[in-house]
Amino acid sequence: MRARLVQGLALLLALGVTASGCTTTPPDPSTSWFPDPRAVGDLRVLAESDAEGFRLHTSSGDKTFLPGVNLGSTLPTLQPGEVGTIEASHYRTWLRQMGELGIRVVRVYTLLPPGFYAELKAYNEANPVQPIYLVQGAYLPDESYVEPGGTLYDAPVDEAFSAELRDLSAAVHGDLERPRRPGRAWGTYDADVSPWLASWILGVEWDPRGTRRTDRWHADAPYEPGRYFVADPEATATERWIATHMEELAALEAERGVSVPVAMVNWPTTDPLDHPTEPLLDEDLVGIDALHVLPTDAWPGGTFASFHAYPYYPDFLRDEEGLDEVTWDGEPDRYGGYLARLRDHFAPAMPLLVTEFGVPASLGSAHLGTRGRGQGGHSERDAMRHDAEMMRMMESLGLGGGFVFIWADEWFKRTWNTMEHQDPERRQLWHDPLTNEQWFGMVATDPEPLVDAAVERLAVEEGGDLPADGAYEYLYVWADASWVHVDVKLRERVPARLRVEADVVPGPERADFRVTVDTEPREALLEVRRELDPVRLDTSVEDYVPDHEQGWHPYRLLLNRAFSEPGEERAAEHQEVGRLVEGTWDPADPAYDSLATWRVDEERRTVSLRIPWSMLGFADPSARLALGEGKPAERVTVDGIDLRFDADGEVLEQTFSWPTWNRTGYTERFKAGVDVLSEAFHDLAP
Repeated sequence: MRARLVQGLALLLALGVTASGCTTTPPDPSTSWFPDPRAVGDLRVLAESDAEGFRLHTSSGDKTFLPGVNLGSTLPTLQPGEVGTIEASHYRTWLRQMGELGIRVVRVYTLLPPGFYAELKAYNEANPVQPIYLVQGAYLPDESYVEPGGTLYDAPVDEAFSAELRDLSAAVHGDLERPRRPGRAWGTYDADVSPWLASWILGVEWDPRGTRRTDRWHADAPYEPGRYFVADPEATATERWIATHMEELAALEAERGVSVPVAMVNWPTTDPLDHPTEPLLDEDLVGIDALHVLPTDAWPGGTFASFHAYPYYPDFLRDEEGLDEVTWDGEPDRYGGYLARLRDHFAPAMPLLVTEFGVPASLGSAHLGTRGRGQGGHSERDAMRHDAEMMRMMESLGLGGGFVFIWADEWFKRTWNTMEHQDPERRQLWHDPLTNEQWFGMVATDPEPLVDAAVERLAVEEGGDLPADGAYEYLYVWADASWVHVDVKLRERVPARLRVEADVVPGPERADFRVTVDTEPREALLEVRRELDPVRLDTSVEDYVPDHEQGWHPYRLLLNRAFSEPGEERAAEHQEVGRLVEGTWDPADPAYDSLATWRVDEERRTVSLRIPWSMLGFADPSARLALGEGKPAERVTVDGIDLRFDADGEVLEQTFSWPTWNRTGYTERFKAGVDVLSEAFHDLAP
């Protein structure tokens, strides 16, 4: 151990870290994560991965489980291709926060701006015994192989990926000058972060049809085994293509004297296992097997099986035989059972790392999950708790790591059961509470109030126009990029029933959406006029909800389409998201519930609502674009919303409008319950 600490001090000097950049007390030998690479021939090996597991070499010994987080490439209101817009100072804040939470590994999907690498190096030099290691990803710059007739062997796809690997290798070693190009990070990369480079992960969640096309059309494509990675004789054309590019990257790194694990991305859709109960053809159409692409003795860094695996999809997780034989916390855990099967499949040659997992803290959901881990419908506290439990389970199963998806909420993301309700060109400009993919973050990105988007009406005695003998004393309507907020104050008492009707789409109907709040049974329901029910856009079934013929429908989201084949039928599944949740949505309140959408203040005689723009029928509130009738839905530009309030028969009407926007402000905060996840990081990476 003393020898390792001496080596560590030598490396500190090599990195340019002086005593002023170190902690004032000597590092605890039992907990230090100071890098302690090993020399294998001419290669510096910081991490190794093989049948014995994943081993990150540190001055306190090998770390065999990496708890980490994924970091995206963009900010709210921006598209993912706008990767050059995040300032170095923003990365500096994020890295400091990651360190405070106990995160020791960050995985990025593609080349980020130079500021990220510069700040990562600066952070690690300032925190030498508790650095943040990098797992560098490599996306496909050209994904046209997914298009009809496309394959991975197409020259634009193949050549672009090779060029990307060259740039990435140079960048992490601080040796890249990249010209400005649309949709790509660019600039001068002069920060060498290779001393903290834990591994590489290449590729994307492979498209099953593009993969099968590649396998069929290029089955006889010539292949030359590499010096560092070799595809075995049973490898498919896709696996040989991946092997060729893993070899390219390994050769680039070996030239710089470095070897760390290099892996390929995979996900359940293209896993190498058979799933006989899976109802959807594409989800078990083709397999990609990391066992068919193995390192040679010349590559001591090795490889691992990298999987993006979530607890709610595909459907085989719910009913495949034997998955419930694995238990967690004393209960059968089918997600754990699936991970155990993957682990056992790869065990002869490599460990399994789940490099994406999590559940979103969103109002809307898109799929039911095992043990309540659905694709949404979680409060922030519940989402963080689920993430912590799953990461602990991965460690207990003997996996090599688990990376939470994702650091911060992403506004641009889409989800299958809301994407037909939205304008895809402007989705990033607002933060839809029903689109679960936008709410996976450990960090919330809360929109600020929209400028000039508020209406306030006061009582006559306060200088307003609400009559002194009327039921209403105060009305306030305002909006941000997620919600329309309403506060209604009554003069005498909270009404037994408050109904708010919203007329959005021009036409003879008085209302398109309505919210009914019954204050005595403490219930609130948001309904949509039948002709505007968005579920109609997500299925080909004519009677798309149980109460199809009724004039008003509770607002629902489709969670699973009806499925029918000989011997098996499954009814459609829905989320009754229109049954609103009572509570407080102030993050500073100890009783905060991120799912809450209505509340009553008896003392102040006030009923408050916050209604997602999407639940008022907007395809793009930033452009005042609403969904009209028909299938596909007519898109209608509106001037605003005509609101009608009915409190126990007393009526008040108000028009609410707002300016269109192309940018809006937001603030960041840790989500409620992040302390539970932080505790798991600290426990698993002491």
